[in-house]
Amino acid sequence: MLVRNYFQIFAVAAPIAVLGLSLLWSPVIWLLVLIIPIIIIGLIDMFQERHAIRRLYPVLGRFRYMLESIRPEIQQYFVESDTNGTPIPREFRSLIYQRAKGARDTRPFGTIFDVNRAGYEWINHSLQPKHATNVNPRVKFGGDKCTKPYMASPLNISAMSYGALSGNAIKALNKGAKIGGFSHNTGEGSLSPYHLEPGGDIVWQIGTGYFGCRTEGGDFDPELFKKSATLDVVKMIEIKLSQGAKPGHGGILPAAKLTEEIAKIRNVPMGKDVVSPPSHSAFSTPLELLDFIEELRELSGGKPVGFKLCIGRRDEFLAICKAMKESGKLPDFITVDGGEGGTGAAPTEMTNSVGTPLKDALVFVNQALIGIGVRKKVRIIASGKILSAFHLLRIIALGADAANSARGMMMALGCIQSRSCNTDHCPTGIATQNQARADGLVVSDKGVRVAAFHQATVENLVELLAAAGMDSLEELEPRHINHRISGTNIKTYEQMYPCIGHDCLLSEDSIPESWKDDWHSAQAASF
Repeated sequence: MLVRNYFQIFAVAAPIAVLGLSLLWSPVIWLLVLIIPIIIIGLIDMFQERHAIRRLYPVLGRFRYMLESIRPEIQQYFVESDTNGTPIPREFRSLIYQRAKGARDTRPFGTIFDVNRAGYEWINHSLQPKHATNVNPRVKFGGDKCTKPYMASPLNISAMSYGALSGNAIKALNKGAKIGGFSHNTGEGSLSPYHLEPGGDIVWQIGTGYFGCRTEGGDFDPELFKKSATLDVVKMIEIKLSQGAKPGHGGILPAAKLTEEIAKIRNVPMGKDVVSPPSHSAFSTPLELLDFIEELRELSGGKPVGFKLCIGRRDEFLAICKAMKESGKLPDFITVDGGEGGTGAAPTEMTNSVGTPLKDALVFVNQALIGIGVRKKVRIIASGKILSAFHLLRIIALGADAANSARGMMMALGCIQSRSCNTDHCPTGIATQNQARADGLVVSDKGVRVAAFHQATVENLVELLAAAGMDSLEELEPRHINHRISGTNIKTYEQMYPCIGHDCLLSEDSIPESWKDDWHSAQAASF
């Protein structure tokens, strides 16, 4: 208290003294103008008790915090090379920016990748390449029970909610989807006016909070769901079981951050925390999940319905497979999210150490569906770091029918990987609810860029297929992709991930040894 009083006296006396001195000798006053603030800052540092660095090194200690605050920018712009940046290296960031802007995206003087390093991958070309003709390939979604199947692009916008992204960012993404003829996943934050206004194709994601189709108590409301699901722009429905960035983890939007607009969109009351539970209340077993899928398909008027998950316990997914065979009910698609998935904010341990990486998860899901004999009836969507045509080609070769990209599409909008999505201070107006920042994102321009990135990526995908001597995505197989294990040890994906036999899980005698424990543990009536 005594120190505080001294500062208060000083705050009043200093200006008076400075004024008097200025009348006597002006050079002195200007010197004091520079020195006095430094002295004040030094005294504050000496007497504060929260930071030892500032207490021990007054004034100078502050430079440590200043340099630390700009470390990501220094690292990104001056230290990292074109290939070693994370989560996404500059080589691919630049590629996305160039394609989004319609700029030259060719590379001079050879690849910058070390082709001899472990992990390097490539596709074999053919001495009889084809001429790429179908630059707009389509994948049909919707099984026998769908009256409104959807012809999807092989590349689409992954799940990102309004709230995580600004209204302008959502509108720009959907505008791009409208221009380019591909789909835009809403994320679990529900359908918002920003998703609907441009008129692009929508995949409506239903999460554990049932936002936009919930009762006052937080349970699923069939009538509210039907009202939105039957809109023409809604092409498919996706039930979110888990996501790669934080699998097995719910979420909460504090009441202090809940705006009237978001409350209306999500159909939640003002003044209360908005909770997304870790699991669903509409079902609790694999059989009930499939019943729920049937219900949503009927309520939506016959549109494709599937579910999204990050693979964790293998026996739990195999339980769903057993439920498919036992009930005869199938999802129209399954979205496989890799454990390396991104989000605006997730617990560090969840992000770094929970969930199966995409390649391993995709191979497992694809082979499980082959093993029970339903693979041709169920489409697979892969989600996780799809940034280039080769990434897309590689993931389709491993078993996906189509892919979703979130970070690639965000960069097409202008994301600079500042990694400030969880602070509401996104410098590009994408991952923020700060209206002043969001207004800097021009929807008419960014929507065109999203469409341009998509078009260039798909066109290059078709070019890669043609170079390998193929006419369609259906011809792409694991044997076409090579992976350097180490040194001269090279294997194809077919050799790295040997496929199990068709229907082999349905007979005890043909179940592969490595699948037996998980298959026997799985129960259709329980996860």
